[in-house]
Amino acid sequence: MRGALIRYRIMAWIVGVGLILVFVGIPFPTFERIIGPIHGTLYIVYLVAGADLARRAHWTLGRMAMVVLAGFVPFVAFIVERKVTHQLEQSGALDASPS
Repeated sequence: MRGALIRYRIMAWIVGVGLILVFVGIPFPTFERIIGPIHGTLYIVYLVAGADLARRAHWTLGRMAMVVLAGFVPFVAFIVERKVTHQLEQSGALDASPS
């Protein structure tokens, strides 16, 4: 599960930064046309990483929805990533699995 968490954390940061860049680039159409599709593609990878972690951690539907929605609001991806990491560390789930 540790590998899935690392993949999720990396993608959460990439998507979070990408979303901030999209919002900063709104006044600049050329910049937004470049960054927007890149962020959209990386958001799909983020969803896959989140789904993999959700499957391994046996998350509830509410927690999965929180992760999905975190990629839509600037800065929330960072907060949710930290919360997910903290909860998994506290639960001991990372110590119990070899992956």
